Amino acid sequence: MSREPTGLALYDRTARDAAAAVIARYSTSFGLACRMLGPRVRPHVRNVYALVRVADEIVDGPAAAAGLSVEAERSVLDDLEAETAAAIERGFSANLVVHAFAGTARECGIGADLTAPFFASMRTDLTRSAHDAASHVAYVYGSAEVVGLMCLQVFVNAGAQHPSAADPRLVDGARRLGAAFQDVNFLRDEDHDAGGLGRDYLGLDGTPATRDAVLDRIDADLAAAAAVIPDLPRDCRRAVTAAHDLFAALSVRLRRDPAPGRRVRVPDPVKAAIAARALAGRPPRRRPADAR
Repeated sequence: MSREPTGLALYDRTARDAAAAVIARYSTSFGLACRMLGPRVRPHVRNVYALVRVADEIVDGPAAAAGLSVEAERSVLDDLEAETAAAIERGFSANLVVHAFAGTARECGIGADLTAPFFASMRTDLTRSAHDAASHVAYVYGSAEVVGLMCLQVFVNAGAQHPSAADPRLVDGARRLGAAFQDVNFLRDEDHDAGGLGRDYLGLDGTPATRDAVLDRIDADLAAAAAVIPDLPRDCRRAVTAAHDLFAALSVRLRRDPAPGRRVRVPDPVKAAIAARALAGRPPRRRPADAR
């Protein structure tokens, strides 16, 4: 007798496979960290990433390249949010990525308190080209911190009979790690965001002092996150440590290479060393300056 899944089980697996394909195509670094997660949580984190990536692609170029107007992009984004909310409620979607995410949301306790701010930040990309300090804080919360909180819900609740709230220290660490990731990406992509998308997320005035202030904030957020990573479930620590240390290494390189127009990256041998260190169970770097 065949043991291959059928019916809803087959559909669920196909949806998870679709989410895994998204992360494989779009992010080598995040994909590497995700492979270091334990099997309890790995598919769920992929499901979160896939939905986030699809929403991001609606506002970051592919939809416009397909000929959609800003109004049409907003409509597509609104439809995706509505379908996500409905799928979480009913447990099914004809959109494979949404279906995969909804299964994770239902199991791990991800609700509109996290998805609504995320879609609000994505919507901001269609209406706002420059950010001040207040709008930056709001944007980063919705675009990055809540994604960290979604992953934390997975870490804490995957496989549990009933989802529960995470420890407040872990909540703060997840938010600050997400904020650090986002600000690093803003610095790395500053030239592309300005020239390709017409966006200014950081409001830098072109002086080293303002850029250093952003890097100081990134390093403080990375240090705060490093302090609580050892308190995560064991099957998550290595992956989160690897991601943390990769961005700490990027922070170091951004300080060394402030020239605009050149995307700073971590060389593959250094990435491999970071992954090996995390796999060995070493704690996250407490000071980004220690990352090389």
